[in-house]
Amino acid sequence: MTLRKRSLQTAANPPVRDRNRWTSRWFEKLMAAIALTNLGLVAFDMSYVPWRDLYLRQFPEFTRWYGATFKGMEPHRATDGYLATVAQLQEQVSQTGLQSPEAKALLATLRQQSNELIDEDPFQIANKSGTLERIKNRMRDQVGVESSKQAFATFWSPEYLSKQGWSKEIDFFDSRIRPLIETNYYRGIGVDGKPIDLFLAIDLCFIGLFGLEFLARTFYLSRRYKGVSWFDAMLWRWYDLFLLIPIWQWLRVIPVTMRLNQSKLVNLEPFGNKISHFVLSSIAVELTEVVVLRVIDQFQNLVKQGDIARWLIQPGSSQRYVDLNGVDEVQAIAQRVVNLVVYQVLPTLKPEIEALLQHSVISVLNSSPVYRGLQPLPGMTAFSNQLAQQLVQQVSQNAYGAITAALQDAKGAELTQQLVQRFSESLRSNVQQENTVEDIQSLVTALLDEVKINYIQRIAAEDVETLRDQNHQLYQQMKPSNH
Repeated sequence: MTLRKRSLQTAANPPVRDRNRWTSRWFEKLMAAIALTNLGLVAFDMSYVPWRDLYLRQFPEFTRWYGATFKGMEPHRATDGYLATVAQLQEQVSQTGLQSPEAKALLATLRQQSNELIDEDPFQIANKSGTLERIKNRMRDQVGVESSKQAFATFWSPEYLSKQGWSKEIDFFDSRIRPLIETNYYRGIGVDGKPIDLFLAIDLCFIGLFGLEFLARTFYLSRRYKGVSWFDAMLWRWYDLFLLIPIWQWLRVIPVTMRLNQSKLVNLEPFGNKISHFVLSSIAVELTEVVVLRVIDQFQNLVKQGDIARWLIQPGSSQRYVDLNGVDEVQAIAQRVVNLVVYQVLPTLKPEIEALLQHSVISVLNSSPVYRGLQPLPGMTAFSNQLAQQLVQQVSQNAYGAITAALQDAKGAELTQQLVQRFSESLRSNVQQENTVEDIQSLVTALLDEVKINYIQRIAAEDVETLRDQNHQLYQQMKPSNH
């Protein structure tokens, strides 16, 4: 009963650690969502001025409210008065007709306002002079004259509107001209001499929230992990500092991306892996090409300057050459190769060597007239083959035994050492004769140039996609095993 009661209590009340983990997970999701909301507001604010015309077509009421509240934007008196006069004209025509004195007076006012619109360019203060040019082009195309002032004067005349049809022409104005005029605005200037921008009032609320969270995280990390100072705890979440800076707000995409991925609100690992594979593959190929070319160029310089030749001919003679162990590596390598050939290679090649020697002995015997004369005798062929085989085995065994004995014997080892040393000295002295060194240096330099031209410089052109494909295949092969 007691165990059952405890299990029921555990099921009803999960452990404190699980509850804390659940709370922490949802807190991370909440803060990531808030950071994403802040980034969305920042992006909208940064795009508001350049994309205001688009927002105005899609969300006219909200766009005007946001501009008036946070950007200090208000309708320009010139363009707003122009549209107000057009609205009065539409109302007057609907009441008294186009030929009434009141309507003709409003048309005269519009002609005068059109000239002022063209001369004063009220769009310039909003950096929208291009919009005025579009208005003039559309009006010239509609009326069919070259002068924009004449086009407006003709359009706002009772004769033209009566001839072309009032409804048709005013529909043209409402659909093609009015939307462009409505995009104009006047923006106030703040005490700092810059256009009014009150978005900071919204942003400071988020900055204050992220600042409190940052301090709380720093305090928590410094208390949880011993030896971690406040500065180290701040560096632990260095990317959150971008959320606290009221300038360069576009950098907030870094902490927002990190938070979304860490909170599992959005899984960005596949996207991040593809980017990292692409970048690393490109860097790897470029780095490989640069490193290999650099190594070949350095080796070419050593060959041209004669350092390689001096090292091979007279090791340690170069002033820039540093001998680390006082050992003649060329001679030591030669000695090592001799030991390797005698003790490791020759025993494995013994059957093949004996077969080759036996073939050579039999070929020599076959070329002898005496041996060919004895061939018709019974058993002579088998006897000659056995004799050649025994002779070859004896010779090879004696030769190998003599070589190994010479190496194992103190005197023989000394003689072998003298032979290797004499061979090295003879090779070095003969190489220096008849311009051999210069010819070899020239050939090696030319060979390295050919290698660079024919192979190394083709890495970037040929191996980039191959390396990326290989990385992608490896990633796909390793992906199931990670789950």
